[in-house]
Amino acid sequence: MLEKKFDFAAAERRIYEAWEQSGAFKPSDRPDAEPFTIVIPPPNVTGSLHMGHALNNTLQDVLCRFERMRGRSVLWQPGCDHAGIATQMVVERQLAEKQEPSRREMGREKFVERVWQWKEESGGQIIHQLKRLGASCDWSRERFTMDEGLSKAVRKVFVQLYEEGLIYRDKRLVNWDPKFETAISDLEVENTEVDGHFWHFKYPLENGETYEFPVEHDEAGNPTKWETRDYISIATTRPETMLGDGAVAVHPSDKRYAPIVGKRCLLPLADRYIPIITDDYPDPDFGSGAVKITGAHDFNDYQVAMRNNIEMYDLMDSKARLVHEDYVPEKYRGMDRYEARKAIVADIDARGLLIKVEDKKIVQPFGDRSGVVIEPIRTDQWYVDAAELAKPAIEAVENGDTRFVPKNWEKTYFQWMRNIEPWCISRQLWWGHRIPAWYGPPIDENGNLIPGPRWLFVAESADAALEKARSSYPQNIRVKIAESNELGGGAAWEDKISSVTLQRDSDVLDTWFSSALWPFSTLGWPEGDAVRQDYSILARHYPTSVLVTAHDIIFFWVARMMMMGLHFMKDESGVPEVPFKDVYIHALVLDENGQKMSKSKGNVIDPLLLIDKYGADALRFTLVAQAAQGRNIRLSEQRVEGYRNFCTKLWNAARFCEMNGCVRDNVFDPSTVEVTLNKWIVHEAAACAKTVTRELEAYRFNEAAGAIYRFTWNVFCDWSLELVKPTFMGEEGAQKHETQQTLAWALDRILVLLHPFMPFITEELWGDLAKRKSGLIQNAWPDADEALDNLEAASEMDWVVRLITSIRSLRAEMNVPAGAKIPMVLVGANDVSSARLSAHKVVIARLARLTDVTTDRDSPKGAVQTVHDEATVALPIADVIDVGEEQARLEKEIAKVVGEITGIDKKLANKKFVERAPASVVEEQKTRRVDFEEQCEKFEKALQRLKEL
Repeated sequence: MLEKKFDFAAAERRIYEAWEQSGAFKPSDRPDAEPFTIVIPPPNVTGSLHMGHALNNTLQDVLCRFERMRGRSVLWQPGCDHAGIATQMVVERQLAEKQEPSRREMGREKFVERVWQWKEESGGQIIHQLKRLGASCDWSRERFTMDEGLSKAVRKVFVQLYEEGLIYRDKRLVNWDPKFETAISDLEVENTEVDGHFWHFKYPLENGETYEFPVEHDEAGNPTKWETRDYISIATTRPETMLGDGAVAVHPSDKRYAPIVGKRCLLPLADRYIPIITDDYPDPDFGSGAVKITGAHDFNDYQVAMRNNIEMYDLMDSKARLVHEDYVPEKYRGMDRYEARKAIVADIDARGLLIKVEDKKIVQPFGDRSGVVIEPIRTDQWYVDAAELAKPAIEAVENGDTRFVPKNWEKTYFQWMRNIEPWCISRQLWWGHRIPAWYGPPIDENGNLIPGPRWLFVAESADAALEKARSSYPQNIRVKIAESNELGGGAAWEDKISSVTLQRDSDVLDTWFSSALWPFSTLGWPEGDAVRQDYSILARHYPTSVLVTAHDIIFFWVARMMMMGLHFMKDESGVPEVPFKDVYIHALVLDENGQKMSKSKGNVIDPLLLIDKYGADALRFTLVAQAAQGRNIRLSEQRVEGYRNFCTKLWNAARFCEMNGCVRDNVFDPSTVEVTLNKWIVHEAAACAKTVTRELEAYRFNEAAGAIYRFTWNVFCDWSLELVKPTFMGEEGAQKHETQQTLAWALDRILVLLHPFMPFITEELWGDLAKRKSGLIQNAWPDADEALDNLEAASEMDWVVRLITSIRSLRAEMNVPAGAKIPMVLVGANDVSSARLSAHKVVIARLARLTDVTTDRDSPKGAVQTVHDEATVALPIADVIDVGEEQARLEKEIAKVVGEITGIDKKLANKKFVERAPASVVEEQKTRRVDFEEQCEKFEKALQRLKEL
């Protein structure tokens, strides 16, 4: 016998271990099994499970379990990302907490060893947490972006792209983190609104020139008053960068500045003249309409400077200190940027060139890990020619080789890809894939240093680099590789040398570079690309079937996987292959008020705590049931508790079936049942299976979950189990046996269809009910079977269910005591309805609490009525309620509800309330009003019925 309750805390670990030990998560090796492949978006090795992970991996697991049961060879490829900056930060913090030598004191080689040690001891915690969620990945194939196989793929890709001219070094503007002293990606920048200032400065015109500047205008915008100016006014939020200004720009249409365009103004403090130019970038209606152009320290200014050939002045070092000897006056040299800001503003003011300081909300970029303001700085970095790689990636989506679901995300993809910038792939960190490039001095055939950049040797290994170098240097020059890992590419060499020591580039690759190779590097590439055996993992499971991810990494990951996959993976005919056929973009998980979860707001919901409290099944179903395409999920603990109750409902239904002898018989054929009720149950189960299958195939997860939920709770638990009770309470016989078999079959069908969503409780019931040896995870998914359809039985039982529901509703409206039994007369019923009433009168009377069920031409006196198809349901209730007392009660209820509506209307008419109250509070008032209106309508309807008596 089943226990009274499902002990999910004890069962989940036991069931998961059984799945793993049985090899259920491994792909099938049957040659006829069609492959289905998903690569997991690799979580950071430093990470722990948050609600976004829970949603993302639940959706992937639903698909994998669904396709596995459909007989496909499912590979869900797991792994972790080495997370360069995040991991380095964790280990550095750990060293500081333990008062051990710092990273720089320790040295690169020993520090990297320490990171590996941390990874083995503490990294990958999230993998264990994903198992608690029920993720059915093939853990035997778990990969790490820094393992040797993936590292080999990274080196091969880098070298090939370099040799093809698609990777190169350049000096460009990057997001620079002054704390970690490295370039970071846009994804690692958080733009936050803060309190700031606009400093308005005067830049004097050269040679004391003047012009007339309009200061007042009429209603039509025509100037009515001018003042004579010998300066141009600019405003800046970052005064410390003004020392690097290369120009002042105004819009070509801005007539105010037309007299001085092409002339020059004095850059205060720097004491050099800069041109006044026109460009489309300045907004004439914002500030003064004139913008200082600091090309080396602002991304927008950089574009203006490039378009107009404006000189750029690099002011800062890696710690954001003003240091440049040529551009920074000695007074400010060595100052931190904010210290310099104060000094510069004070000196501008002392010269009489400070117009005003304006308090203003500004948006500043912060490093998501360091928490410091990011500084745009020009540095020498490695770049990928993303524009060239993007061309086939754009075409693949245009042609439908890869499709986005929902389709509207294609626009986001195209917008970014068609305006793509060079991809900065180098980072000034120690943890990560070291760039496979070595530097040597430029020398002539006699061993003399010659002018020019260092010679660069890019190769997959030090030996290969050494071989390239030896073929480039004169034969009498001895070439070797530097032994120290500390040496970068910037060391000086002697003027006359007889030997060369190659020094490796000290930078590492952007984490997204290795992640871009994830769909094929995890499957064995590059070793697998030469073999391509019929059933090798790479040949069989690439391209992958679907990628499930969030919209915020379409640019950073999805697009780059498309570019790399199409460039490096070809089919047997040499045609480029996309990395995945579908890209499903899921929404965000918000709190119950629609707010994004954040620690600062205190509204973060920990999925592990919910699993501890309600079980993994309840959390999974909560997320999937709300995962509508293009709509964010509002999560509350109450919802999770509600789906825990769904688990309880299923468990109790299974116990009812077990106690009533509903035991599965493998020879039972549901298409042969004869009882109308059983035909209906079979029909509804088959229809549910079709719906769940169709919706999962279309990635409409919420619709699939809703279909199995409605069949389980409404059709099976609420109706089927109630409708069969008269049969179970009767004598043994063919009808009872058929009903027992039908319910057992239907319960099995529920467990199968529900398994992808709620794997633990369904697996437990599957094993316990029939003592099966094989797990539900490996059971076959039901095929569509037209023989199980029975529209006639469905129509008849729908008639019965609606009739009972109508009677119950009418009793509730009229406040008929629950224990009171009353007669029911079906007036004006046709032959079909009369036959249905006769066939099901026992169960109708039982479930609607009726003394008698009859048909007649006329309605009896003192009866309330409601329409049921062509007939009218009449319930004589005058003898069981006090009509006058009930009328008074309803009138009182109506007055109360009208008062509530009036109060809400006053609130919503108050502009101050609507403007100042949180949006969630205003929305709550609107929802309450709708509820009260529905109550009022119900009460008024009931009152009218009583008056008609």
